[in-house]
Amino acid sequence: MRPVLVLDCVGLSLDQVGEHTPHLAALARRGASAPLEAVLPAVTCSAQATYLTGLWPDQHGAVGNGWRLPSTGEVNLWRQANSLVEGEKVYETARRRDESFTCAKLFWWWNLGAAVDWSVTPRPHYLADGAKQVAIYSWPTAYGSRLEEELGAFPFFDFWGPKAGLPSSEWIARAAIRTLEEQRPTLTLAYLPHLDYDHQRYGPEDPRSLRALRELDGLVGELVAAADRAGATTVVLSEYAIDPVSRPVHVNRALREAGLLVTRSGPGGDTLDVYASGAFALADHQLAHVYTRDPASHAAAREVLEGLPGVDAVAGGPERAAWHLDHPNAGDLVAVAEPDAWFTYYYWSDPADEPDFARTVDIHRKPGYDPCEMFADPALRFPALRVARRLAQKKLGMRYLMDVIPLEAELVGGSHGRLPRTPERGPVWLCSEPWSEASPEPAGGVVGATSVRDRLLGLLDLA
Repeated sequence: MRPVLVLDCVGLSLDQVGEHTPHLAALARRGASAPLEAVLPAVTCSAQATYLTGLWPDQHGAVGNGWRLPSTGEVNLWRQANSLVEGEKVYETARRRDESFTCAKLFWWWNLGAAVDWSVTPRPHYLADGAKQVAIYSWPTAYGSRLEEELGAFPFFDFWGPKAGLPSSEWIARAAIRTLEEQRPTLTLAYLPHLDYDHQRYGPEDPRSLRALRELDGLVGELVAAADRAGATTVVLSEYAIDPVSRPVHVNRALREAGLLVTRSGPGGDTLDVYASGAFALADHQLAHVYTRDPASHAAAREVLEGLPGVDAVAGGPERAAWHLDHPNAGDLVAVAEPDAWFTYYYWSDPADEPDFARTVDIHRKPGYDPCEMFADPALRFPALRVARRLAQKKLGMRYLMDVIPLEAELVGGSHGRLPRTPERGPVWLCSEPWSEASPEPAGGVVGATSVRDRLLGLLDLA
């Protein structure tokens, strides 16, 4: 076996590999480069599940970054259990073919319980009094402890939230280099997230986004050099690219106005009642899974979606098969936004009904993705003082809300989730090795999303 390092550079597209990215461009010249076919929805959890299994979402079941559980009706995003993805993962196949195979999985999703030798992923501690302590989860436990001893604590607030940025990618890159040098895995999977943040905040052409692109390129250069020292092949891929957007689409508000979405009032504001609602949407960037209760609500919800400005296409029932989304986890209706639009999760219109989590970073209670969590509320004159005050309340044992997140969806400058307009504006595949029998040049010039698993096995000499 020959070791392989796989770098998931979130938000990177082939047309960004050039003047701002000398290390990525050198990798493309040295080996192979091509656009990578996008998965619908073009989001992290679906794309990674496809790369790991070689299956489409209607086969592996990861139909987005979240979905309604058919067994309970509950909606959750950002689950991490490896067992939620159906199908044999690349590291399971590799171990079955060669018992000496080893794998390290650094911040790739579907990490908990994965059949790998070393893993590390964000996983806070949730305390009985409602408090949360940020932390990583690692296996073996000593592996993560040693990384934090050598590198310092993982910068959790740079991984998500208004501070999200370069330090998170830097930490993961340093961890990957140490893992290559010390554990010497056969397959190392490392996730570099920070390019995605500024691309979504400001759009991909903003100077701040181009700076993030250059920062990513510098980290890739260090990682390729470390892989070369370890005798490993380097693969750079991405899950999607970011397109500029200017129109938020409030799909749940439209369903509520039509009498289909129902909320439950309480001391923390209105919460979505998934059991009483005739229809509600789980908003996931530029795709929304809309779950309906019965044929009448299904028909009414479809009428709402098809008449809603910013919605490009709607599929229901067996129509979803053309999108590889005909699976029990998927919405009874699936809506795709127009290229310059994206879906919010907001389901209230009256500020008096605003749920208490709306202005906080809370990726699990919100019934949909909220990119506004990457901003500090511009209405706050001194947001750092608000944060300091809330932290002081926490230290004094008082109840508090870290309410610094805006609700102005118009702030968001970039999004993803649709299939790209051209292959070059979608995900990327770069490899330090030229096309070969192990990873052949793709017919039509685009690497198939479902071929990634087999290409990695080929590069490992385990095809």
